[in-house]
Amino acid sequence: MSRSENKPIFRELNADDAEPEITEIESLCMKCYENGTTKLLLTKIPYYKEVIIMSFSCDKCGYKNNEIQPGGAIAEKGIRYNLTVSEPADLNRQIVKSDHTSIKIVELDFEIPANSQKGEITTIEGLITRSIDGLKQDQDKRKIEHPEIAEQITEFIKKLEQLKNLESPFTLILDDMSGNSYIENLNAPQKDPKCLIQNYVRTTEQNHILGIFDREEISTGEGILHPTAEDEFPIENLESEVLQFPTNCNHCNAPCTTNMKVTNIPHFKQVIIMATICDMCGNKTNEVKSGSGIEPHGIRIEVEVRSKEDFSRDLLKSETCSLSIPQLDLEVGPWALGGRFTTIEGILVAVKEQLSDPRYSHIVGDSQDSEKKIKLEKFVEKFDEILQGNKIVTVILDDPAGNSYIQSLRDDNEPDDRLKIMHYERNFEQNEELGLNDMKVENYETNS
Repeated sequence: MSRSENKPIFRELNADDAEPEITEIESLCMKCYENGTTKLLLTKIPYYKEVIIMSFSCDKCGYKNNEIQPGGAIAEKGIRYNLTVSEPADLNRQIVKSDHTSIKIVELDFEIPANSQKGEITTIEGLITRSIDGLKQDQDKRKIEHPEIAEQITEFIKKLEQLKNLESPFTLILDDMSGNSYIENLNAPQKDPKCLIQNYVRTTEQNHILGIFDREEISTGEGILHPTAEDEFPIENLESEVLQFPTNCNHCNAPCTTNMKVTNIPHFKQVIIMATICDMCGNKTNEVKSGSGIEPHGIRIEVEVRSKEDFSRDLLKSETCSLSIPQLDLEVGPWALGGRFTTIEGILVAVKEQLSDPRYSHIVGDSQDSEKKIKLEKFVEKFDEILQGNKIVTVILDDPAGNSYIQSLRDDNEPDDRLKIMHYERNFEQNEELGLNDMKVENYETNS
């Protein structure tokens, strides 16, 4: 069907959309084995992500089935949440879990394996309630046929109900290899003191489960991919031109083009700058990646922002680097802002814009009059004070990969009196996030 205007592939559901673009496919009914109809709707849930809604119906036997599948890209890394549940408010935390999420309650040694349940949006209490309901199924029959097993299950259900009533604190672990799960931060936009979030590099087996294969695995025979010859693209040629390659928009998933250029940052190292503009929705992204490997040591850079000179300092934040401002009790984890080559002022503006962007409103929910929304608005106002020079703050970059940088104001590039640089040995968790599990890991130490 022809279109008078370009529209994103995944469009948000709203009352004004008179043309939702539903696709109908004739498909086999798994109950009577006659032909039925499957309807597909590619849409975007506000404050969440792209999904594919599927509805099947069979006119012959009346069988119906509805299902939701993720339609967005798989995250670059897996994610693991370790949450301490100690008060009633924690039970009401919202959770987004994908099909690939495993759930574990440490104190009961209770685990729900990945790919055993469909993805859903629920709460901590909802997870426990669903587990109790699942264990209660067929208990009457079990008591007759296997009374001993039924008694054990009854005792275990009592323990889950005690956790649901929060008779004692417990630890909940969500591990999602696809990286598309989320636990609400009740302390947003500050760091959540009860929740430890860790990104990790997936194993080859996990990549295969998600349908991800590396170049060597799909480049056999007459495949469409082939290894690049050593002298096919000399580095001199890469530095002198802008390369382009097809990709998909991270906002509407429409096909678009990314421009890439290799360049050198003075007094630092070589980096790769990538920029994407989507003609469908107008979304623009800029990203910077290190042109070299992981450094032998991590790096922690602190700069006191006092004057206009400090705002104009060049700053490179790699995608593995976390950013914090102690005066605001703010911590932005790695991957949140991606890799950026900007200034101190630019990174502060980027944090403010992301906190203000409606697309990220899931951090406080969608209630228009919630206390958390008011708290976030007041928090964003503090950035205006900083950007106007009315508040002195310390910006801290902590990059386990050692690929981040803040410009010194001295001519010899040595740290000036407001700039502090420290190198340190990575700990085990940091090596795991960087995919360096096979390296010998020393104790975490900070060296000046």
